[in-house]
Amino acid sequence: MASTTPLNLANIQGDILGGLPKKTQTNVFFQILNVPVFRKQLGTLVPRITTADQVLKHRQDIKNHKDKGNTGLLKISGVNIAFSHFGFVKLGIDDSKLAGPGGPANDPYIKGQLSDSQSLNDPGTGAGPTFQPNWLPEFKQQLHGIIVFTGDSHATVDENKKAVLAIFGIPGTAPSIQVITSITGDVRPGKEAGHEHFGFLDGISNPAVIGFDTNPPPGPAPVRSGIILLGHDGDDVPIRDPWMVDGSFLAFRYLFQRVPEFNKFLQDNPIKVPGLSDAEGSELLGARLVGRWKSGAPVDLRPFDDDPALAADAQKNNNFAFTAELTTQKICPFAAHVRKTNPRADLNNNVETHRILRRGIQFGPEVTPDEQKQNKTIENRGLIFHSYQSDISNGFRFLQTLWANNPAFPFTETTPQQPGFDAIIGQPPAGQTRSLSGTDPDNPATSLTLPVLWVVPRGGEYFFSPSINALKGTISA
Repeated sequence: MASTTPLNLANIQGDILGGLPKKTQTNVFFQILNVPVFRKQLGTLVPRITTADQVLKHRQDIKNHKDKGNTGLLKISGVNIAFSHFGFVKLGIDDSKLAGPGGPANDPYIKGQLSDSQSLNDPGTGAGPTFQPNWLPEFKQQLHGIIVFTGDSHATVDENKKAVLAIFGIPGTAPSIQVITSITGDVRPGKEAGHEHFGFLDGISNPAVIGFDTNPPPGPAPVRSGIILLGHDGDDVPIRDPWMVDGSFLAFRYLFQRVPEFNKFLQDNPIKVPGLSDAEGSELLGARLVGRWKSGAPVDLRPFDDDPALAADAQKNNNFAFTAELTTQKICPFAAHVRKTNPRADLNNNVETHRILRRGIQFGPEVTPDEQKQNKTIENRGLIFHSYQSDISNGFRFLQTLWANNPAFPFTETTPQQPGFDAIIGQPPAGQTRSLSGTDPDNPATSLTLPVLWVVPRGGEYFFSPSINALKGTISA
């Protein structure tokens, strides 16, 4: 039976509930070469793992540092580790009870994201058993695990990474793991900090978690801890092996963003509203595609103009439910990204089981003058997407396949126009184009065709982030 006892924050890896504080992050993906040696070395790593209670301390240290008038960054580093199903198989650990209610045969974590990519509508070639997503080669092989390094600077992360890899014999003649690839992301510079590469403020609408977040601001109801953590109230699998309790599934996606193409589309398709210039009409279109203005102000509260003061007010910027109008899409399109991925009142606020905690970071340079001139992506940039949940089928995968990729969602008797695809992350089946209604507030039934995918997946995997006790016992024993 799922636990209702207080959370043991010293047993939970830190990125899950609190998010590892970071200005930069490096993901190291690895395969296990020598199981007995790796398990012994993993026991040496465990004391270095950053826990949820340490994250709270780090965030308080950062606040105290700022309150004293310090302008420089406080040196803080973090490290977490997670394993794929293939990693547990390599270790000889039975993880079958990590599968959701549908059982291991149908569980995306057990199958792995490469096998799941066609169901996600990731672009690729072939069909059925011959399908191959257009992923980078390093993600088309079995990844056994991921080590997440975070910090205030590249120097801090590199120092921590060097020390951790040395535990596993790297560099050396007989390492216990092989690094398959590493990817690094950074918070964007200056005033763009906190904004993803399309320019929109990110991370506002993560759910508060009961038992961890105190005094959450107004907005969607906090979720039970078992929506995120296994073995707690809200976990939809009633019986878990003890080593699985306090763990969480990590859905990783390597998402490349076509920013110049996105900007060109907005420029070419300004919403024509009396009193707005073409530039303002383009900004309005972007806001309606996302569901928020670039400042973070929600379209549901400010449908026709931005309000940076509202965006900066944590007591207001997430306190909306799409209740102002439920049929016309005049205020906010049903297919706007923030509405598709958290439809709130469109489902009578019955969305708790599909909430996820997002812990991503941007990667790649700012758009260059050449890219602006050519309206074409030349440099690689995008989002290192991480989300945590107690059930991938109900969490990330549900949001992507049944909401974002479903042009009929939400569709009831009160929503007469088919909403279309999520304007930002929605992916159509091969050979189909994307479109959505509701972008023009004066003609909400009109459909707008979107010419290309602006967010392109180039890799991914499903991992399980175990508890500290599990790392000390079942996994390293």
